[in-house]
Amino acid sequence: MTWDPTSYLAFTGERERPGVDLVGHVPLARPKIVVDIGCGTGNLTARLVERWPNADVSGFDASSEMIARATGDHPGIRFSIDDIATWEPREPVDVLYSNATLHWLDEHQTLFPRLMSYVAPGGVLAIQMPDNWGEPTHRIPADILDGGVWPDAARSALLRDRVATPAEYLRWLAPAEVDMWRTTYFQRLTGADPVWAWVTGSVLRPVLAALDTEGAERFSTSCIEAYRRAYPPDESGMTVLPFSRLFMVAVAPR
Repeated sequence: MTWDPTSYLAFTGERERPGVDLVGHVPLARPKIVVDIGCGTGNLTARLVERWPNADVSGFDASSEMIARATGDHPGIRFSIDDIATWEPREPVDVLYSNATLHWLDEHQTLFPRLMSYVAPGGVLAIQMPDNWGEPTHRIPADILDGGVWPDAARSALLRDRVATPAEYLRWLAPAEVDMWRTTYFQRLTGADPVWAWVTGSVLRPVLAALDTEGAERFSTSCIEAYRRAYPPDESGMTVLPFSRLFMVAVAPR
């Protein structure tokens, strides 16, 4: 799947706010090594540099398009193309940061302990993932794909129920001390069909990539109509989109 940085950044402030909140909850004053895994366009990596200007801060992402944008927008930061599923650091990391990335990967029961093992004693694994799977943003495309004639590739491309239970994450991250919480952001969106624009910048990109031109147009029309009913704009043209996020800040034992 090809990512479109411009489409993703259409809601820069709304997409970055949870990541900024996550940075603020990392309880370390002077980490030496900070890595942003799944860094995307690098905007939040730059926030990590602002928070810890004396640290060795780097970021990586599997998308060459995203890394090209990150390198162009933030030339003073070291970025690289890599895959979280196979990546290993050269040495233990003081802050391993992941914003809106790990829900794209499978087998969290092995992924999370592996990432935790890369964290230095007393260091932090900081994670934020979307947790909106039961809401219309995600339920509408699932219902459309499950209730119609679509290619199997399109149905399987839709992410569903990608977040495990808090108890499972606590068990997988043990013996780390974990602070976990869930926040719902009420995004105020404007413009034509803003919820459709929001989801096509992220979760629906793989679905659209799996459809031909006719199928993508048919799917888009069905989704847009349903989103208009689920998220009607007010008299001023503003649409309120509630969107929940799950946060974890795990401190490795010394």
